[in-house]
Amino acid sequence: MTARSATLADLDRIAPLFDAYRQFYEQPADLATATQFLRDRLTRGESQILLAEDGAGQAIGFCQLYPVFCSIAAQPIYLLSDLFVTPAARRSGAGRALLLAAELLSAEHGKLRMELTTARTNHTAQAAYAALGWERDEVYLTYTRQIGIPTEMVADTHSVTELKGLFGTPTCSVSIEEMNQDIVARGALGGR
Repeated sequence: MTARSATLADLDRIAPLFDAYRQFYEQPADLATATQFLRDRLTRGESQILLAEDGAGQAIGFCQLYPVFCSIAAQPIYLLSDLFVTPAARRSGAGRALLLAAELLSAEHGKLRMELTTARTNHTAQAAYAALGWERDEVYLTYTRQIGIPTEMVADTHSVTELKGLFGTPTCSVSIEEMNQDIVARGALGGR
């Protein structure tokens, strides 16, 4: 079992793993999209991909790290975005080898730390991370906002948003309904 940095020459071996990873997260099978996405990341140097191989040289897993920054520490870090091991190779040590290789790569590249998120229900992965010294963040919550989804589809129109000097802006209070009316008036929602 080995884990090593992947190159563009490994694309045809990594892409099926990435496609399977996306399917695990309920995305439709789409090898062409998976291949193009990874090709773009590797060609542009936008991510680091590690490839796990078994003793016969078969590709059995990968992880992908994105370089980002921690503003508070004013240091570069890696976001370990993707980690996948084929079902047949699970419990073989491939996941552990990938995580250890990611840690070594992070140190070699001068990263302060690595961060990752995982499903609350993925207890197997959580145990693996804890066993390797990863600490669960009990201070910060993660929020996401899908771009392009109209506010009225995700917010209660009767709630009130209050910004109390956040980020140095003046204090204001506006209802979600007022925000939606303004967005519609500007045509941002296609006049809905």
